[in-house]
Amino acid sequence: MTITKRQLPKLGLFVKNPTLSHKLMQIGLAITLFFIFLAFFAPVFQAWGWLQNPKDFLSNIPQVPPSAKHWFGTSRLGHDVFSRTVFGAQAALQVVILATALSMLIGVPLGMVSGYLGGRLDKALLFLMDSIYTLPGLLLSVTLAFVVGRGILNAAIAISIAYIPQYYRVVRNHTVSVKTEVFIEAAQAMGASTWTVLSKYLFFNVIQSVPVLFTLNAADAILVLGGLGFLGLGLPEEVPEWGHDLKQALEALPTGIWWTTLFPGLAMTLMVVGLSLLGEGLNEIVNPRSRGENRK
Repeated sequence: MTITKRQLPKLGLFVKNPTLSHKLMQIGLAITLFFIFLAFFAPVFQAWGWLQNPKDFLSNIPQVPPSAKHWFGTSRLGHDVFSRTVFGAQAALQVVILATALSMLIGVPLGMVSGYLGGRLDKALLFLMDSIYTLPGLLLSVTLAFVVGRGILNAAIAISIAYIPQYYRVVRNHTVSVKTEVFIEAAQAMGASTWTVLSKYLFFNVIQSVPVLFTLNAADAILVLGGLGFLGLGLPEEVPEWGHDLKQALEALPTGIWWTTLFPGLAMTLMVVGLSLLGEGLNEIVNPRSRGENRK
């Protein structure tokens, strides 16, 4: 699809007079890129000596408040909170991107096939996806985490199951409406196979809302991962992860050790807010009609 000059202002990233929603989207994009930068360059900063090894605790004094040596202080075990907070962004992005990608790779094809073919397959998939959708996402992820165990891939699998129905329903509904268009009927009349119709004619017409779902689900997945880590079901203990660090920090909070709770929690909150603002901004760009309908 070619973007014309008249459509460029709708992108909302570089307009001369951006609206409040566009400004919030820019803030969300900046926050998201900041955490991506931290995730990619954390090992480099450690190699340069700017960050301690997040697993090292024997060389530090436990529960030291923020100082020039330890910007975010140290935990009750002696871990450098700043280092673990920065490396926590890396673990969060790995799990979240993998989880949302898995759910998208499963939900999008199923939604296209179900909406295009219809019949008993469509009814069976609708029943299955509705059954999964009615279950609370965190409860489903916790149950699956018990089964698959701890680890980056296992945590991503446990989290991704809850998001498959969302991709399925959005893509299926778009497919049902698009498959009656004239260009689809023309392709069928010319003898195009089901695979050709799905891949060449339907795919790019039914995935407009997928990037929006991807960012919003990523924001939610960070909270779910934090919940799994808090319950001891997320990543291995040696991997820096915000939820696990918050669990360890709560034991010291009543004694006035506030920094071990504040900084991991603040990082998690900022990352969720950034992805949420980015997703809402993308939703306005992709579905501009929904904004007008909400104002009525």
